[in-house]
Amino acid sequence: MIEDISPMPSETGLDLSEPMVTATDLAPLALPMTEPLDGPTLKQERTLRGDLTQGPILKTLIAFSIPALVANIFQTVGGSINAIWVGQLLGTSAVAATANANIIMFLMFGTVFGFGMATTIQVGKHYGAQDLVGARRSFGGGIGFCVGLALVIAVLGSIFAPSVLRLMATPIEARAEALAYLRITFLSMPFTCASMMVGMGLRGAGDSTTPMTSAIVAVLLDIGLNPLLIRGFGPIPPLGIAGSALSSTTANLIGALLMIGTVYWRNLPLRLRGAELRFLIPTRDELAYMIGKGFPMGAQTMLATASGLVMVGLVNRQGLIAAAAYGASLQLWNYLQMPAMAVGSAMSTMVSQNIGARQHGRIGAITGAGMVATLGVTGSLTGLILLFDAPVLGLFLGHGSTAVPLAEHIQLICTWSFLLSGVMMALFATMRAYGSVMLPLIVMVVALYPARLGFYFLAYPHIGGEAVWWAYPTGSVASVTLALLAYRFGGWRKVQRQAMTEG
Repeated sequence: MIEDISPMPSETGLDLSEPMVTATDLAPLALPMTEPLDGPTLKQERTLRGDLTQGPILKTLIAFSIPALVANIFQTVGGSINAIWVGQLLGTSAVAATANANIIMFLMFGTVFGFGMATTIQVGKHYGAQDLVGARRSFGGGIGFCVGLALVIAVLGSIFAPSVLRLMATPIEARAEALAYLRITFLSMPFTCASMMVGMGLRGAGDSTTPMTSAIVAVLLDIGLNPLLIRGFGPIPPLGIAGSALSSTTANLIGALLMIGTVYWRNLPLRLRGAELRFLIPTRDELAYMIGKGFPMGAQTMLATASGLVMVGLVNRQGLIAAAAYGASLQLWNYLQMPAMAVGSAMSTMVSQNIGARQHGRIGAITGAGMVATLGVTGSLTGLILLFDAPVLGLFLGHGSTAVPLAEHIQLICTWSFLLSGVMMALFATMRAYGSVMLPLIVMVVALYPARLGFYFLAYPHIGGEAVWWAYPTGSVASVTLALLAYRFGGWRKVQRQAMTEG
């Protein structure tokens, strides 16, 4: 049974004398209506901007995914360029410092991402049901909770950062720079989380263009400010590694303000004003949903990161050449995973909107379209990488490097397995929109640890270092097999059948 657990406006203590949704609100959002509004739940026949419940499924899904993919590419390229600035202007110790600090921050943002995805799904369900009040309530509650959480983390993180770096065994030579970088990055968390949550909420309402625009602006600002703040300019003195962190903080703040300003300037559906600002304080039910569903989704990201760190340690045991070849391969895999991530995120929004609209009959077609799009784009990229891997890998390793042949070997063994991971992500996108979050988490645990790492430890005595590379496809085969079983027989199917009966 699909239930709207959000309370009615009267339960939030709002002043109901101020209308939550007016004809003015709908003017920029809908086609002309012939009937007056009769309340906050909108059941009139019209099409909201960002409605993903109508039209050709594959075309709509691809069009909605592209802006998220573009934003991911810009952010990844921007991170690479900023790493180059740090390395060229400050040296090896600064690179090590940022790497250690970024691992910590990535783990933190992994949790927030889970809460953001829960918010996206809730917004999508309300939006699909054409319930703007419910969508705004979920949107505001998600922002308020995550920004409040980020404030607590920012304070505690800045206080305990030295202890965290010691626990990570950060090299002494890089510890002072890592501390300066980490403290500023911790203090920037509220701005970054606000930007992330606004963007994910807007995607739930079918708007992936506004978050993309603000992300591009923030990345370009960060790239431009990094060398200026590191070296200093005008009255601003050289700030070193702190300048790099301050550059990212400033860019994230401006990006968040740009996105929020756009929401109000264009009067987008999720803007909060007047009594609706109280939605920033989440209700008990909204909070329970975000934590209950968001934490397992965030845990998936953290588990994948932890597994990646373990794999780095295993690769490092193979020596410098193996570590360099693996590092170059990771650069390519970062881009290879992006289409599946963008399509999976778009699928969750599209499925949640259709759930809200009680169009459960479209869900299977959306899942199929997501797999087709993922396999098509990821497969094309895989083919290009395998065809041109030597010159591309040479860009990272240097042409003529002795690590290039090993990196090519790694690509042949591992790269195709990302096709399987893409299928898994598409299946999970549908399941989590129906509230099934624990089963995907269990699948991830089994695939990343007993399957991938278990294969390595069993195979290493027989094939040596090759076990590291073959562990990747082994884990991917296990994950897609378990995901298919979970999709076919998982408890979410019962929820879907009940919803279809009631719809």
